[in-house]
Amino acid sequence: MQFLIYIIVYPFLWIISVLPFRLLYLISDGLYILLYNIIGYRKKVVTDNLKLVFPEKSEKEIKSIRIRFYKHLCDMFLEMAKTMTISQKTLDARFKIKNPEEMKRLESLNKSVILMYGHYASWEWSLALQNHVKFDGFAVYKQLANRYFDKLVRDMRSKFNTTLINTKESISIIKSNEANNLKSIIAFLSDQSPRLSKEVYWGEFMGIEVPCFTGAERLAKKLDLSISYLKVTKLRRGYYEGEILTLAEKPNEYEDYKITDLFLHEVEKQIYDAPEFYFWTHKRWKHFGKNKL
Repeated sequence: MQFLIYIIVYPFLWIISVLPFRLLYLISDGLYILLYNIIGYRKKVVTDNLKLVFPEKSEKEIKSIRIRFYKHLCDMFLEMAKTMTISQKTLDARFKIKNPEEMKRLESLNKSVILMYGHYASWEWSLALQNHVKFDGFAVYKQLANRYFDKLVRDMRSKFNTTLINTKESISIIKSNEANNLKSIIAFLSDQSPRLSKEVYWGEFMGIEVPCFTGAERLAKKLDLSISYLKVTKLRRGYYEGEILTLAEKPNEYEDYKITDLFLHEVEKQIYDAPEFYFWTHKRWKHFGKNKL
């Protein structure tokens, strides 16, 4: 069944990937009408999230953010498909690195670098960063249930010299790389909501106390790795900019969870500035109001 789904869907993804951008975004406009006005894909989740973190905003303001978010979401879905066949030249033109010298400086410290991401703007096209670094690139991701699509995603990333490692194998691979003196850039999407446990850290995100992923910070401290945030900004439709903001070169000098808080604060600033580019369809605040274990 997995292979059947794959062979049915793959041709559509490939066709989308070879379309010129002007036509791609015309399709995105149509997809927006379908998702927002007809299907109403996760509209309640998006609305509840927006009302929770922006209680001061009116219904009209919430609706305006929601509409702009869905338009961005449709663009992002199709841009992900476009990654299948996009060239390095086109990718570099559409995703600029604002301060590549900062990554070169971090590499000069002869330490691997953890790069934290938020679900903001476009994390997919940040593959362009690999063209500016010497270290090997790795990205920690959640393995897809469909093994054929999982391989497709891994192949797409490897085309731009980035190796995907799933969450279950990530720690052992990163430790092995360090033991063999293989310096790397390791990307973590770190603003998701983790499973609740007695050990989970509760921090503040958008003014709300929530459980937080601390894996990137804990790994940086354990292996003495530099840790940075890739601030991605959407400049205009189809064009992005990434800025490397170093959070800690010597992570063990920071008290526990301070680096995680610094990261979340940077994501917050972007959300307050342009909320429509955050990934509102995921249930980041699903544990709001729950008692800690």
